[in-house]
Amino acid sequence: MSESIAVALGERAYQVQVGAGLLDSDQLSTHVRGRHALIVTDANVAPLYLAKVQAALSEKTVQVSVLPAGEQEKNLQRFGELMAVLAAMGASRDVTVIALGGGVIGDLAGFAAACWMRGVRFVQLPTTLLAMVDSSVGGKTAVDLPSGKNLVGAFHQPAAVIADTRTLDTLPERELRAGLAEVVKYGAIVDAGFFAWLEAHVDALLLRDAKSLQHAIAVSCRHKAGIVVRDETEQGERMLLNFGHSFGHAIETEQGYGGLLHGEAVAVGMVLAARLSTSLGRAPAVDADRLQMLLNRFGLPTTVPGDLRAPALLERMRLDKKAVSGALRLILWRGIGRAEVARNIPDPALLLALS
Repeated sequence: MSESIAVALGERAYQVQVGAGLLDSDQLSTHVRGRHALIVTDANVAPLYLAKVQAALSEKTVQVSVLPAGEQEKNLQRFGELMAVLAAMGASRDVTVIALGGGVIGDLAGFAAACWMRGVRFVQLPTTLLAMVDSSVGGKTAVDLPSGKNLVGAFHQPAAVIADTRTLDTLPERELRAGLAEVVKYGAIVDAGFFAWLEAHVDALLLRDAKSLQHAIAVSCRHKAGIVVRDETEQGERMLLNFGHSFGHAIETEQGYGGLLHGEAVAVGMVLAARLSTSLGRAPAVDADRLQMLLNRFGLPTTVPGDLRAPALLERMRLDKKAVSGALRLILWRGIGRAEVARNIPDPALLLALS
């Protein structure tokens, strides 16, 4: 049985549907109101699920854009190509853009929808665990620049999120583990009870037990939805969702988006944030140990790749969107379930953490 989580944003409210077999239902067609639809997907996902989505929209005029897979494709060039596709198909303001894939496709297609004619309807069909629990919910859309992740983007909420958990059956093992990093994040920042549940269900989640995965996704989405409703444009509480991300984005950027996956980099970043919190006297070391152990049990990296240098990573962090006038704002914690925004962290402490 599927679960529904409301993102209660007034006139822009929408539902996040989580369950098995949702791509086989007629839900998608109810969210495409105009004549045109553009499906954006990638070369890995298209052979698996594109035909199902096209069949659900058989009465519409549908254009498909299949992009190469990978974070390195989330750039201004690909964004421009989507603009050209929308122009060529004569898309009017009632077009619906459909993102079928992981976080890269969702961010890119969402940004295209945000910009075409100053904003058109779009629907998220996440096919990775990371996208289901994080990037598909909340309306953040963006592309990367060589100098940093997600520096060009907009807040643009979807009309619906339909997360078919059966798509996780075909998800590569590494991608599944990377997605679990974002699941762990919710326990780390706001829900110590959920963190303990994850510690008790590592094996079930890695074995892709359907009930356990659906529960983990639904809990994560409820936390994300609640935070987004209270702070849609990241002026306060929503910044907590970036726990580990300032460090992680710096690693991804320094590696040219061709090293660690996003979730893997976030796993490293969360441990760095937890260890930094301990070194500053903000949190007990035992909680950082628990976090690192849980991430290790999920098969995730928890240390900075050996070829990266701390000063270079710190410079990358200064361009992070959470920095203000060059001063870093980091998400640290007081322990499991108690994240907070921290300012004025001294460079020596940051360099030591990055080392």
